[in-house]
Formats: sequence, C-alpha cells, structure tokens
Amino acid sequence: MTPALLIALLALVVGVSVLAAPRRATVEGFFAGRSERGAPGLWVLVLSQVTTWIFARSLMNAAILGYFYGIAGTLAYAAYYGSFLSGAFVVGRLRARGAMSVQDWLSVQFGALGTGAYNLVIALRLLSEVFANLLVVGLIAGAVLEGSDTAAIGVVAVLGLAYSAWGGLGAALRTDVAQMVLFLAVFGVAFAYLVLSPGFSLGAVLTAPGTAGAYNGWVLLAVAALQVFSYPVHDPVMMDRGFLADARTTRAAFLHAFWLSTLCIIGFGFFGIQASLVGAAYGAELIGTWGLMFPAWVFALLMLSLIVSAVSTLDSALASAARLVVEELRGAPRTLFGGRAVMVVFMALGAGLTLWGNATLFDAVAVSGTASMFLTPVLVVGLVMGRVVPVWSYLVAFGAAVLGAVAYFGRGWSVFASLLPEGHKYEQLLVICVVVLAVGFAAVLAGARRA
Repeated sequence: MTPALLIALLALVVGVSVLAAPRRATVEGFFAGRSERGAPGLWVLVLSQVTTWIFARSLMNAAILGYFYGIAGTLAYAAYYGSFLSGAFVVGRLRARGAMSVQDWLSVQFGALGTGAYNLVIALRLLSEVFANLLVVGLIAGAVLEGSDTAAIGVVAVLGLAYSAWGGLGAALRTDVAQMVLFLAVFGVAFAYLVLSPGFSLGAVLTAPGTAGAYNGWVLLAVAALQVFSYPVHDPVMMDRGFLADARTTRAAFLHAFWLSTLCIIGFGFFGIQASLVGAAYGAELIGTWGLMFPAWVFALLMLSLIVSAVSTLDSALASAARLVVEELRGAPRTLFGGRAVMVVFMALGAGLTLWGNATLFDAVAVSGTASMFLTPVLVVGLVMGRVVPVWSYLVAFGAAVLGAVAYFGRGWSVFASLLPEGHKYEQLLVICVVVLAVGFAAVLAGARRA
C-alpha cells in the first residue's frame, strides 16, 4: 500500500461524508438531530448506532485480542456489544419514568452531585474515543510510511472537525448511514476473500487458542459480563440516540444494531485469529502483519474499513461532546458557534493526547468501562427496583469505580502493585471489577429505602 493510495482512501471517506452531510445547519439539527422530516427512521438509527460502535479502536481490539487469545479474545470483546441489549433496557426504563436523558433521571434522584459525577465520566469517555480513533489513523499511516503518523493524525483531525462542525448531530446521523454502507461493502469483500482463501478453516478459527493461549481471553469475557450493564450508559453517543425517535423504533434499532455490530466485530476478529494460525509475526498493532499476509488490494480494503470507522466515530463523538457541554453542563451558548467551539476543544485535546498517550488500545476501554461500574448498583436498585438511593451511597459507588479505574491504569505503580494480586493484567482487572461492584452494591443497598 503506497502513501498515494492511503491519501486517496482518506479523500474518498471524507468526500462521501461531506456529500452526505446536510447543506444547511440548524440549531435543532445540530444538538437534537432533527431534520425537516422530523425524527430519524429505524435504519438511520440502526446504521448510526452500528457505525459509531464498531469504530477503529474496536475493530483493532477485536483483531488484536483474537491474535493473542484466539476465539476467546474475540468473543470477549464482542460481549461488550451486548451493551445494545442492556442499553435498550435502561433507555426503556428511563423513558417510562419520563426522563429524556440519563442526566434527567440522575438530576431528580441525586441533584447536581449526581449529574456532575456522571458528566465527568462521560466527558472522559468522549475524549478517549477521539484520542483512540486518531491513534489508529496514526498507526495506519506509520505502517505505510514511517514517520508520517503525526501528520496523518493532524490531517484527519482537521478534515474530520471541518465537516463534523458543520452540522453536529444531524450531520453525524446522515454521514453515519453513508459511512456504514461504505464500510459494509469494503469489509464484506475483504471478509469474503479471507473465508474463501485456501488456508482458511472455520473450524480452526473457532477453536484457535491464539499465540498466548485462550485462558486470559476467557478472563476478559468474565470482565465484559460484569461491565456490560453499565457500559452503554456511560457512552453518550449511544444514549443520545436512545431518545431521538419513538420508543418502538428505538427498541427495534437497538436490537438490530446488536446483531449487526456483533457480526462485524467477530468478523474483523477473524483476521487477527487467522494471523495467529498462520504464524505471522505481530507488528504495528497487526497492521504491519496484515500488510505481509494479504494481497495489496485486500490490505487496502482493511485499511479503508479502519479509516471509515475512525472518521465515523469522530463526528458522532464530537456531536455528543457539543450536546454534553452546551445542553447538560451549560458551558457554552446553545448556538451553532457554541457547539462548534466545543468540538474544536475536544478535537484539540484528543489529538494532543496521541502525542503522549498510552498506545495500548484496550486500556481505554478497560479504564472507562471500570469507571462506569458505579452505575450498575445505582440503576439496578434505583431505576429497576424503584428504591430511593441516598446521595452518599451514590458517591461511595462512584468513588469505588473511579479508584478501580485508576488502579487498573496505574497497576504498575507501587501503591497499587502491592495491593493487586500477582498475575496477568486481565486477572487483575477482573478482581478490580468484582471489588468495585461489591463496594457499590454494599453502599447502595445499605442506604436504599422504599419510595
């Protein structure tokens, strides 16, 4: 794959996105996603949900985990897509209570402290999405032309910001559809090549142990099972789309998004598993590996899939960031200028983090997923069981989750290394998740009372 081809692929993705974006921007379209035709339809929501959740970081994680831990690793990451089912359940309960966002319900239950803690977590989540997807763009560019990663990140950041800032959430919904259709087409061709190639065996892939053995993949699957209830609630991109259409359309959209995104993630994971089966050396987060394994045109299709997923996530993350700061935090005026200014700040911060940040892509998922776990006891006891949860219980659960996230991120620091059990980092993460949930449920149940 040549630098010229990479530039052409990037131009194709941006060109399709610009053509799909609305010609006229309005405040309601920017923040609420509404157009002249009203709320988005079923398949607009489905394709928007899928393309914003199978972002570049996710595709790479599924493949990398498949390479090291075989089918167990890929299934562990695919388990996070059960978030569409748990997210649909939570959204349904919130709407039944008359809430039109997670913050609406938290504000009634816990006041400013409740929404403030939650908004902090989701702001970090949005920032990690911008950072991680730009990082994948840098990995692709670096594999194609050594030393070009920073320049590529800068170009994608500027171009992505340019069309994202034009129409906000309304533009993101429209471009998501075009980007998802493009993704399915190019990835479908690459996947067909993989499964029809002479060296591919479905049986071998489905039983593959990976290069490091399957055990830690199953451990990670247990972690995903503990995090999957709270995980979607701390993702504002998914939650924003849970309140755009009527309840029936929304419920159906979440269900279709679940099976479609899960199939895409498992399919991409197959590329990582196949690399382990043929004994390919690991290089450049698998991007270098695939460059040696596949014909140039297949490699180009895989890179185009990643570029599409990276760009599609950037506009949705920026749109949610604008809505968060403007409508929830009241940190900027509810105008096109106010929303665009927020987007500029988030993109600048995310791009800046790529110059410093941790290149271990799954860490961003694990850290934010652990931080979100304070929501599990709060939602189960407060929203599902209908009990009144005191603010102190909420804050104890929040503190335990944030401390757990910091402990995993800083597991090599002496203060945490002395407390965590010896073992693989995923075993340590599993212990952290169990402790976070135990402390959270203990605090919430101790303080809960009947309404």
